[in-house]
Amino acid sequence: MLKKDIFIDNNIAKNFSNPLDLEYKKLIRWLITNDSHRKEDCAYLVVSNKLIVEYQRTTHDAASKTNIAAIINILTREGRLVKVSNQEIKEFKIEYFTKRIEKNLTCNHEDREHIPVVLLSDRKYALSLDDKFINDLRNFPGFTVLIEKRPEDLPYER
Repeated sequence: MLKKDIFIDNNIAKNFSNPLDLEYKKLIRWLITNDSHRKEDCAYLVVSNKLIVEYQRTTHDAASKTNIAAIINILTREGRLVKVSNQEIKEFKIEYFTKRIEKNLTCNHEDREHIPVVLLSDRKYALSLDDKFINDLRNFPGFTVLIEKRPEDLPYER
């Protein structure tokens, strides 16, 4: 059974501290609420060490219960954090990042490290505001990714 997992880029997550947007509030509630007795119905966040460092860099002063660091603590305690290891990222890049693919990537080198994280996740769902990152994920050969800029455009709850 596939996990209900999602990758959330830092350019989205940095706004979790005090969200005014109802759709972001709904997404955060979905992430932190674990009212299911079936593990496959729970929300999972897909991360890497590099992404966690990015999260921490932008939320180091945030005291909100909804900041991404607080959400990661909850998910870690409940076993709902899917962490893609540096080794898995390295192996993915060796196998899939051919010279032709790398030449066609448009996102910055930092974000290229996040491509394997999304592509190794169960559902390959992602939220990001970065047009180049979105383009690269949507057009990565051999994979189907659902990536959007807004939570309501992604069927993350299903």
